[in-house]
Order: sequence, then C-alpha cells, then structure tokens
Amino acid sequence: MFGSTPVEKRNAANTIETDLEPNTKKAADGARENTNAAARTLNGWETAFGLKKVTETWDQHVQMLMGRLTAEKTSLRGASGLFVQNAAWD
Repeated sequence: MFGSTPVEKRNAANTIETDLEPNTKKAADGARENTNAAARTLNGWETAFGLKKVTETWDQHVQMLMGRLTAEKTSLRGASGLFVQNAAWD
C-alpha cells in the first residue's frame, strides 16, 4: 500500500483545515500588522519604505503558502476518496 490509509489522509486534510490554515493566517496577519505599525512609526525614513516593500513580499509568500496548504488538503481528500472508490471495486 502507500503507507497511509484513507482515514489518515482525511485526518491530515482536517489538520490542515482546522490547524495549519487558520494558525498560518493568524501568524501572517500578526506579522503584517506589526510590520505596518513599525513602518507608520518610521514614516519619512527610508526604513519605512523598506518595511512596506517587505510587507508586499511577505503577503505574496503567505498567499503562495496558503494556496499550497489548500492544494495539499484537496489532494489528500481526493486521494482518500479514490482509495475508498477503488476498494469498492475490489
């Protein structure tokens, strides 16, 4: 077999949905808020411009990570369903 059961795949997908996705979003939002606050504090300095640029890059990376988590979750659920369907044909 492939080393994990359909139940394990569903559990992994559920962990992504209930733990990783919300906690990643929460951490990302907190980092963005803190960086934006620092940029506001340093308004008029080159450092503020740099922090704004970092925030843009950060947001892009977070968006890619969230997309990856969603794709993994979807793949795990799809694979789990396929295993169940294939077992029904046996």
